[in-house]
Amino acid sequence: MSTGHLTAIGDVSSLPDGVAVRDTWIPMPDGVRLHARIWSPTAPEGPLPVLLEYLPYRLDDWTAPRDSERHPWYAAHGYASVRVDIRGTGSSDGFFEDEYSEQELRDGEAVIAWLADQEWSSGAVGMFGISWGGFNALQLAARAPSALRAIVTVCSTDDRYDNDVHYVGGAVLGIDMAAWGATMFAFNARPPRPEVVGAGWVDRWRERLDRNRPMTPVWLSHQERDDYWRHGSAAEDVDRIEAAVLAVGGWADPYRDAVLRLVADVDAPVKGIIGPWSHQYPDRGLAPGPSIGFLQETLRWWDRWLKGVDTGVERDPALRAWINEGEPPATYYPERRGRWVGAEAWPSAATAHRTIPLDGLRGGEHGPVVVRSPQHTGADAGRFFPFGNATDLPPDQRAEDGRSACFDLPLDEAVDVLGNVVARLTVASDLPRATLTVRLCDVAPDGSSTLVTRGVCNAAKRAGADRDDPLETGVPTEVDVRLVSTGHRFAAGHRLRLAVSTAYWPWVWPHPAAPTVTIDPATSSVSLPTWTRATDDGVRFAEPVRSTPLAVERIAPADPMPQRTVTHDVETGEWTLDVDPGYGGGRVYPDGLVFTEDARETYRIREDEPTSARASSRWTIGLEQPDWRARLETSSEVTASAEAFHLVNTVRAWARDGAPGTPEVLVAEHTFTDDVPRTSA
Repeated sequence: MSTGHLTAIGDVSSLPDGVAVRDTWIPMPDGVRLHARIWSPTAPEGPLPVLLEYLPYRLDDWTAPRDSERHPWYAAHGYASVRVDIRGTGSSDGFFEDEYSEQELRDGEAVIAWLADQEWSSGAVGMFGISWGGFNALQLAARAPSALRAIVTVCSTDDRYDNDVHYVGGAVLGIDMAAWGATMFAFNARPPRPEVVGAGWVDRWRERLDRNRPMTPVWLSHQERDDYWRHGSAAEDVDRIEAAVLAVGGWADPYRDAVLRLVADVDAPVKGIIGPWSHQYPDRGLAPGPSIGFLQETLRWWDRWLKGVDTGVERDPALRAWINEGEPPATYYPERRGRWVGAEAWPSAATAHRTIPLDGLRGGEHGPVVVRSPQHTGADAGRFFPFGNATDLPPDQRAEDGRSACFDLPLDEAVDVLGNVVARLTVASDLPRATLTVRLCDVAPDGSSTLVTRGVCNAAKRAGADRDDPLETGVPTEVDVRLVSTGHRFAAGHRLRLAVSTAYWPWVWPHPAAPTVTIDPATSSVSLPTWTRATDDGVRFAEPVRSTPLAVERIAPADPMPQRTVTHDVETGEWTLDVDPGYGGGRVYPDGLVFTEDARETYRIREDEPTSARASSRWTIGLEQPDWRARLETSSEVTASAEAFHLVNTVRAWARDGAPGTPEVLVAEHTFTDDVPRTSA
């Protein structure tokens, strides 16, 4: 098997002039090789600074369309831009252990050192990525390898426990604890590419399948913020970051709080940008827009910190943020109305914190407010990770508001909110365990209710995410619910609504019994971070540009299903949410690879029974060329009793190693059954 350069798989005809691409192996200290793709100028004037994107998502096919939009562009502007598959993923050697494992980060340090040491390298390395790639860019920056000079981290987080896909406000994040675990179980079951690893690919795949384990049981076994979650949380080592940090997020993305924390806490050069975007790069033209010239913006960052060119980035505002205009509720906005503002620091002197008592905000009524939400509250929450699909964003919230306790503040003049809203609630519960979800909504004169942001607090974590402090039943207790940050203008004549519920399925996995909670408005309040400057602060961005994307042909499904449906069985009281996660579906690549992918997520609950919650996911994936074929099926299900979470994960995989007509063989078949005791969640 080759240990040197490989031929890149795919169409190179769309590369910019003067750019070449090659594949290679990067050796790790233990002999494992990581598969890498390198785009670079064909006639460089000297050693090149290097940009790294480090992911588990398969550079040969799954991320190839997105990779083709940015890596060649960077190469055309004087960089060696490198995409590496993490150990045990794609065609890289070895076995995948867990997300952001110590092995992954040690390998990342070795990759950075190898890139800095190549004869074609200037020794200066930058790292970029969205989501996973943004995570490990931050994590590696916190380990401070000497060659890493700058990073661009997009839609990522510095806190793996409370700002990731596992827990929210100390409560189990039902929708993605289950669905993302199922997705990674399926993704990690995909084979290496035979064109890369050569003969014996079926045996290598079998070894990978035999080592593949579902990660959800591991995540559920750490229901408090312990050392497992501290590992890889850059917030734990933020003072060690020496690389310049450009942090980017979107108001439709769940990780946006990390941008504000990084701008506030990083001592190295740091800037933040938050736009209206979903979980996507902000130059791709995906909803909600408007998009910006993000590649040009990052080039200014790289040129300053990797080439030493004064591009003016140090004179940019510490935070550039978009403030959405209030609009009627919709599950899809091609573009949001609004404006850019700039903050000289974060927290900003232009932000005034306005504290509003909740007493009297229920139509002038006073006195205690009782809330016991039905278990299907949350059916209109929208997707945890919006990707720009037609049904991702929350619909009109009037039905959800009706299942919640609502406090309305009429507005005589427009109010701009920028930052984290905090609800301080005095509550008494009839049970020791309760989770409060607070939504901030923009209510128009016609009564329509647009969700602006929300926050969750498992009351057992009110004194710290690493603790378990059940409530003393019947005793008034102060609980702070910090809502995820937002930038939003509430128009004059609208109402600002704070809606409190005791259930929020499937975002929040319910406790075994449904509490009744009494709120004392007289000692409860909401704190609004109001932006006081009316100007746009001169914040401007160029129009988006990208390299010509890979010519991928999409395969239309033979029997298309709705992206998202909510159904109610009136007889049993069961509510069902059925979702197509919309990761890409079938496609044909320029090298002839036919890649098929189908997934479905289903969430069920009875409106009167918390232990009826059930989250299931199934995946079918196929990869086929004339001389080989691989296909796999997975299923994953999570349920819970009062004592434990119950998980069942299955995988089956088949391969054809030869031309059509060659017998297909069963490569592996595994079932994993796990019971995880419930603690604070």
